[in-house]
Amino acid sequence: QVQLVESGGGSVQAGGPLRLSCAASGDTARTYDMAWFRQAPGKEREGVAAIDGGGRTSYADSVKGRFTISKDNAKGTLYLQMNSLKPEDTAMYYCAARYSTWFPYLDLNKYNYWGQGTQVTVSS
Repeated sequence: QVQLVESGGGSVQAGGPLRLSCAASGDTARTYDMAWFRQAPGKEREGVAAIDGGGRTSYADSVKGRFTISKDNAKGTLYLQMNSLKPEDTAMYYCAARYSTWFPYLDLNKYNYWGQGTQVTVSS
């Protein structure tokens, strides 16, 4: 098992940057595919970005060119660099993990482990 703790959320003006972090602990010796999801009030949780055990990435169309997912295996930490933020990016952001099958899924049903979330609020 792995435990995930997100940090880095906050309030930011539209156009600004923010970087989220997700610290993993527990069985970090295994290889995981990891992803960021978000959920706005009244909306379903959606995939934002994913990275597989080999470093291959995928992004939702709405964030391509603005967000970058990365991970530091030595630190056991996943990141989401968010640039050019928009009010519609406002949501609770969640980190997720699954034992790696070497594909960066954006389907939440593929993921077994979840963090508690960190709130991102973008004002216009």
